[in-house]
Amino acid sequence: MPARSQLIQLATKFSILVGALFVVTVLLAAMPGHHTPGVQPQESQQSPTSPAPQSQRMDPNMPGMDMDDAKANEAHAVHDMTPGHHNAQNLHMYMTAMRPQTPEDAARAQEVITQLRAGIEKYKDHHVALNDGYKIFLPNLPQPEYHFTSYVNGFLEAFTFDPSRPTSLLYKKTFNGYELVGAMYTMPKRATEHQLNTRSPLSVATWHLHTNLCMPSRDQRRNADWNKFGLRGSIATQEACDAAGGRFHPVIFGWMVHVYPYEDSPDKIFAMHQHHD
Repeated sequence: MPARSQLIQLATKFSILVGALFVVTVLLAAMPGHHTPGVQPQESQQSPTSPAPQSQRMDPNMPGMDMDDAKANEAHAVHDMTPGHHNAQNLHMYMTAMRPQTPEDAARAQEVITQLRAGIEKYKDHHVALNDGYKIFLPNLPQPEYHFTSYVNGFLEAFTFDPSRPTSLLYKKTFNGYELVGAMYTMPKRATEHQLNTRSPLSVATWHLHTNLCMPSRDQRRNADWNKFGLRGSIATQEACDAAGGRFHPVIFGWMVHVYPYEDSPDKIFAMHQHHD
C-alpha cells in the first residue's frame, strides 16, 4: 500500500528530525559558552572568593549576560590562567583545596597522564586537531597558551570521563605554527568536589571556577571602569555590584583543570599553567 508506506516514511523522518533537534539542544546547553542555569558545586565555602549558594546561581546565557559579555570574560579567564595572573586570593577564582595524597591517588593521576599522552600524541601536529574539530579560541589575541577546544568533547565530559579525550588542547605559538604543551578537562559547574576528585585527584590536581563577576549595565558599558568590573575588576560581591549599577553573576563557565603531561613532576604536570624555569 503506497500511501501507507509514504505515511510511515514521513513519520520516521519526522521522528529523526525531532530526535536530532533534541540532541543539538542538549549539546548546545553543555558547550562552553552555552550554560545551563541553576547549577553549582555542592562542597563550596561561603567566602568572598567562593561560589554562591544555589538560590543565587546565575548564568551567562540568562538575561543580563550577552555574547559580548561572554567573549570578554572568556578572554579575561584565559588571561587569569596564564603565568603571573592568578593566586589563591583572586577575588574571581575559586580553587579546590589540596588534599592529603594517597598511593591510590598517585596511581590514578599517573593513569590519567599516561592515557592523555597517548590520546593527544597525534595532535602535536595542530592541523590534525583542527581537522578533528578543535577550534582555536581567540587566535588573533596574543596569548602564552592557546586553547583549541572541542565542544563535542566538552559535552561528553559532562557525563563521562576519558583521560585521552580532553575538552581543550593547550598550545604555545611558534614562528611556524603551534607546539602542543598540555590539555584541559572540564566539568559542569554543578559538579561536586567529590565528582572532581574521581577524575583528577584533588590531592594532585587543583580544579578552579571563575566566580563573583560584576558586569556593567549595557548603557554604561562603553564608559565603564574596568578596574571595577569584569573578571579582573575589584567588585566581587552582590552588594557592591548593585551599588555600582552592575549585573552580578556568582559563577560563570564550569570547572576546569589543566594538565601538562610532558612535564617531569606531578606538581608541574597538574599546574595552573606551564612551568617555566
